[in-house]
Amino acid sequence: MDRAMSAPVPSIAIQAEPFDTAAEIASVSAALGGRAGAVVTFTGLCRDEGGRLTALELEHYPGMAEAEIRRVADEAMARWPLQALRVIHRHGLVRPGDGIVLVVTAASHRVAAFAAADFLMDYLKTRAPFWKREHLADGTTGGWVEATAQDDAAAGRWR
Repeated sequence: MDRAMSAPVPSIAIQAEPFDTAAEIASVSAALGGRAGAVVTFTGLCRDEGGRLTALELEHYPGMAEAEIRRVADEAMARWPLQALRVIHRHGLVRPGDGIVLVVTAASHRVAAFAAADFLMDYLKTRAPFWKREHLADGTTGGWVEATAQDDAAAGRWR
């Protein structure tokens, strides 16, 4: 089967290094060679929480996190007619303004690309095996950050 007709395989990366959103979009678009009608991206950034936060520390279990994200990415590929799916999630210390997560979905039509990106972000916010701890401006380390009730409600619509 030629590449244009083969089933797309989700691309998952968990890395400490910053990602280049524009380069990732260009890479996905170039690989599709003009076949996609929509490319949707979401970039989640670290907030400073009104000056209270100097960094967010993200921890994960290598291997387990990739496998879980791949499982959900495969579910997105089965639910929507996607042509490409890319997820990059950072770990380590992330400073305010820096990207934490990037989701790129591509499809023939926008509805599938938007829905899949929304589904993936709801999963990543509530169930992905990452642990986040705040590093505060006063030099202390804050507590572990949990998903909010709003995050859980948003994720519940996909069940």
